[in-house]
Order: sequence, then C-alpha cells, then structure tokens
Amino acid sequence: MADPALAKILNLLQSDAPADVRRAAALVLGELGAEHKEIGPTLAERLDDADPAVRAETIRALGKLQYDKAMSSLLSRIEHGGEESELAAQAVGRMGTKGAKALQNLMSRVAPGLRRRIAGALGAGGTTSAESAAVDSLLDTDPGVVEAATRSLIAKVQGLTSSHRKALAEHLLKLLSDKKHPAAPVSQTAILRLLATLDDPRVGKVLWDHLNSNTPVEQRAAVLQALSKWCTTPTREQVKRLLSCLYDADFRVAAPALVLLRNVEPDKGGRDWLPLFQAPEQALRRFAIEKLGNRDTPEIAQALMEQIRHPDPGLRDDAIKHLGLLPRGRLSLLNALEGAENPDDAWRFARAQTGWIADLPTPKLKKLMELACRYLEEGDRRYDALAFLLRQADPALLQKQLKENAEHFRQKKNYEKALVYLRQLLRDPACGVEIRLEAAGCGLKTSGHDLTADSRASDPALQQLARLAPNYETECLEFLKKARWLGPEDLFYAGFHFAEQNGPLRNFGGKVLKMVVKKAGKSRLSKDARTKLQSHGLEK
Repeated sequence: MADPALAKILNLLQSDAPADVRRAAALVLGELGAEHKEIGPTLAERLDDADPAVRAETIRALGKLQYDKAMSSLLSRIEHGGEESELAAQAVGRMGTKGAKALQNLMSRVAPGLRRRIAGALGAGGTTSAESAAVDSLLDTDPGVVEAATRSLIAKVQGLTSSHRKALAEHLLKLLSDKKHPAAPVSQTAILRLLATLDDPRVGKVLWDHLNSNTPVEQRAAVLQALSKWCTTPTREQVKRLLSCLYDADFRVAAPALVLLRNVEPDKGGRDWLPLFQAPEQALRRFAIEKLGNRDTPEIAQALMEQIRHPDPGLRDDAIKHLGLLPRGRLSLLNALEGAENPDDAWRFARAQTGWIADLPTPKLKKLMELACRYLEEGDRRYDALAFLLRQADPALLQKQLKENAEHFRQKKNYEKALVYLRQLLRDPACGVEIRLEAAGCGLKTSGHDLTADSRASDPALQQLARLAPNYETECLEFLKKARWLGPEDLFYAGFHFAEQNGPLRNFGGKVLKMVVKKAGKSRLSKDARTKLQSHGLEK
C-alpha cells in the first residue's frame, strides 16, 4: 500500500475500533474515489458490521465508489427489505448500466413496497442508464412505483444540463404521444408533472392539450399546477378551458384555475366570462364582479342586477357598488329602486346612488318624486329611502313639492292627506312658522273637538299652537283670522282650550274666542264663546 494515510484510515475500519470511528472512516473512504483499489474490497467486508450506522455508511460509500463487485450482496439486502434496503437500492442505482439492469430485474421479484424503493433509487441514481430505467418505471402499473420514480426524477432535474434536459423531454414526449401503447392515466399525469419541470418550450402545448374535461381530475390538477410558466398570454380557447375548470367540483382543479385567471384580462365583451355570474359558488360570482364589474355594457349591467337578489349580503352589496359606478348600471339601479320590494332593498339601492344622483335627468327625478309622494300617502316605509335620495339630489325641490302637495290637498279639503305632507315638512328643525301654523290648522280640521281636558291635552294641533303662541302671537292670530277654511267651531275649540291656561296662552285664548264671537254672529256657538270669556274674566 503506497499511501500511509490511506492505510491508517483502512485500519480504522477494523472491528476493534469504536463504532463512531468505523462509521467516520467509511464516510471518508467513500469520498476518496475509486482510483484506490484497496478501498472497495475493504469496505465490502464491513457490510456485515455489527453496528447499523457503520453498515449504512458503508453502503453509501460503495454506491459513491460504484463498486459493482458488492452488487450481489447489496441486491440481497434489497430483497430482504428493512431499513437498509432503500440505501442498498440507491447504491446499486449509482453503478451504471449494470446496476440499472440489476434493479430492473429485481423489481419483478420483490414486494410492492420494495419495488417503489427501487423505482425511487433509479431516479436518484444519477447515471444515464438509471435515469432511463426510472423513466420506464413511469409506465409501471403500480401507482406507488410511478409516484416514487416521479419524485426522484423531479428532484434530479435541477442539476441537469440543458442538453440532458432536452434529451429527457424528448424521451417523455415520445412516451406521451405513443398511440399504439398509450400510457395509463396515472402514468400520463406523472409524465406531465415531470415535463413541467424541464422548461422546454414544447411542454406548454402538451399541457394545454391535456386540459380538457375528458382527462382525469389528477391529470388536470397536475397540468394546472404546471401551467403558470406557460399562461402569460393564453389564447381565447385556452381561457375557455380555464373557465370551464372553475366549475369543477374538485378543489384541486378549480383553485389553480382561479389563480391563473386572476392575471388574465377578459375579452372586450367578456362574453366567455358572463356565465360566472350564474355560478352556484358565490366565490365565482365575486370573481366575475371583480373581472367585469367595471365594464359598462348592457349584458354586464343585467348580470350585476341579477346579483342583488342573492342570499349573501356581501355579494349583493358588491354588485350594487359596481352598478353605481357604471352609467348603464346607474339606470338599472334607479329602475330597481323604483321597483324595490321592501324598505331594506330601497335603502340599499338609494345609498348606492348618492354619489351621482345630482346628475339625474329631470324626467327621471320627476318620476322618482311622484313615486315618493305615492309611498308617503300610502304610509309605505319605502318613502324614507326615496326621500333620502331626493334630498341628496335637490333638497329645495323636495321641500317645494311637499308644500305644493300639502296646499293642494288642503284646498281640496282633504286635510288628512295635507297633514301627511306637512308632518314631513315639520321633521326639519328649520321649518318656518307658516308651515307649523298650516299643520296646526289642518290638525284642528281633523280633530274630534273633544272638550274634555285629557283629550285636549293630547291634541297635536293644540300642542303646536301652544309652542307658537307665546313667541308668535301676532302671526298665530293673523293666520286664524285669514284662514277662511277654518270654521267657528275650529276656533272655538282652540279658544276654549287656551282660555283655561295661564299667562300669555290664557290671553291668546281670549282673543281667539272673541274672534269666534265676531265670526259666528248670533249663533249658539257665539253665545258659548261669550259665556267662556265671562267665566274666565276675558270679556274686556
């Protein structure tokens, strides 16, 4: 032995050395290379070492050295199974053509679990023959063997040269295109997974060709996972295939298709995407709104309108929001507001239009006003949503319309309806004295004129006059005097009530009763007014 250092290391493999020392020696010898002829035989002797760690390191070293004279012993260990069988298979896989053939022959004689280990070892072998054998294992009838070979080959792809990758791609494409002996679906899936890692320009077309409804779920899932490299600018036909995958019940197909389509811009009309608005999954409907919701076409506006009845409130609000951003959508929303079935819907549609309602054409605004007035007269709560929107558009116009309608019904002696409009005007804290007096007058006309104290105390018309008279007595008396539509009985009812009050209201009541005396002439009502004035000392 020419090298004294090597001789010392070989001596460390002796059984009387500590186990850790023997294992370390085997590790070092495996790295020294096969040019030292003494290493292989010495290492082979340690295959039966008493320590498992030493045996494992010895097996690895023999594989690195490609010492094929130990192949029979290693093959025997593979057949017997156990923890060392996988290491032995990997070691034999590194022994060139001879090792690859030996493993292939062994596969037909061992249990399924060992066959998978052998397939994995062939893929990890690192030699051309082992790689070729591993590729052949992709056609195995055992899915476990196919999976083991696939994983080991994929793990090796990163370290392959460009020419090696090209050769491997050609081999795989040939297997995939063999019409006489077509590969099983599981094998096709494995081949596609492996092709996707090779960065070969021919792979993209192959992947798209296998993305259709006739291929198994596992294969479509594998194709979609790999398509990210070739999906930068898909054709319309390819987009259609991805869209069809969105409806798949299997998450492994639908999810990656959705990810791929997020970076795809729909065609101008978005016709291929419109069916997403009818998808059973609300996530797909949201996706459709995300991709098409900013496009102003009749079809998209209609599709968005169909979402406003969806059970999911978030989806409804999202559709309404996008409708409010589109001219056609705004008109659709306006039509929806006019046909809202309940107050909640009316409020949703109204709030969505606040940003642009000021630009509403006059005919539409007039139509909306007429509908609001009808709702108000019918006591329909949908009026509140319409009134909110009309205030956003033109608050002065709404006030004017309410006043005109109130006056119209008061002139028609329909005081109940007049009060409906006047009450809306009274909701404004800045409402003027004239409107408040008008409401009090109509209230007097609709009152039952019950003179009992409790009834008078709860009468809204009298309460309104009580709030106004202390500060606006002149205006109140002038109104009662000029309002010819108020009869003596209405004035007597008010004067009778306030005559019994204290302070300014008592004096106000006396003045109203005197107005009755003058207006009622010689009637019984005039006599009753005088009696009331005398009883309270207000006749002067």
